Amino acid sequence: MKEFNKQVLLAAHPEGWVKESDFKIADSPMPVPGAGQVLVRNEYLSLDPYMRGRISPRKSYAKGVEVGQVMVGGTVGEVVASSDANFAVGDKVLGSLGWQLYGVADGKSLQKLSSAKLPLSVYLGAAGMPGVTAWIGLLRIAKPKAGETVAVGAATGAVGAVVGQLAKLQGCRAVGIAGGPQKCAYAVEELGFDACVDYRAGNLAKDVDAATPQGIDIYFENVGGEVLEAVLPRLNDFSRIPLCGLISDYNSTEPRGIPDLRQFLFKRIHLQGFICSDTPEVWPEAIRQLEGWISGGKIKYRETIVDGLENAPRAFIGLFKGENFGKLIVKLR
Repeated sequence: MKEFNKQVLLAAHPEGWVKESDFKIADSPMPVPGAGQVLVRNEYLSLDPYMRGRISPRKSYAKGVEVGQVMVGGTVGEVVASSDANFAVGDKVLGSLGWQLYGVADGKSLQKLSSAKLPLSVYLGAAGMPGVTAWIGLLRIAKPKAGETVAVGAATGAVGAVVGQLAKLQGCRAVGIAGGPQKCAYAVEELGFDACVDYRAGNLAKDVDAATPQGIDIYFENVGGEVLEAVLPRLNDFSRIPLCGLISDYNSTEPRGIPDLRQFLFKRIHLQGFICSDTPEVWPEAIRQLEGWISGGKIKYRETIVDGLENAPRAFIGLFKGENFGKLIVKLR
């Protein structure tokens, strides 16, 4: 076992766009598990948009990362020491041990993956938090009906890709919005979307109109900004918006203004923000269903894997510029 543990610490709260200098790579003593705890050697680290909010000094739905602390993040890895009878050395586990090679956690906060049906990295993506977010937002909140039109921003991202495929499994028309012709082609040709709009093409509102001739019944919101502004006029009466993120605003110093609320009133639009960690009781069911669909080829996924913990800050910054294709993951071993 290594004598030191490599970590990525927060060096400063970012102002505006995140910079590599906002992080610091450091070595610390190897952690030792206490009673009821488990020491895990992390194999993969998830990089996700929500982390931007966690390193901002502004109040959010969860406690932020303080300067000098390890960056927060989901991980999968292998148990190397255990003081919890429910976990043995060699067990594969899903947890939130942050940007580091080793981490200690209470056993009750870890999910055992020893019977995993999929590659470990997938439990950070389509069969993990992003997939569960899509499952909760679309199936539990929006409750799609066959024949409805479901639109989703960041359609080839970790959440959006699952949303579109779940919509198709429910008999809906799926319309994606993504950045660039390559991502749009992937959404249609590989993921099975009925249409995909390239928001970088310069005709966003017009192209959204053309792609949604029957309007939009469900808009799965994880982008905000100009994408939301283009979608709002296309929303049908009694449409639903599950809101899980606003990635276009995360690096802005001033939040964007409130969209036209008259649309919500006149069309009786139901908007519900949600955080997937609010309902841990549904995770086992969601993961079981997602595993089945992925194993059966009904849900496809794509990953961008970056090698080495030291490259996590740069990859994280690229996440907000659309540089990744699919789920962004750091391989630690």
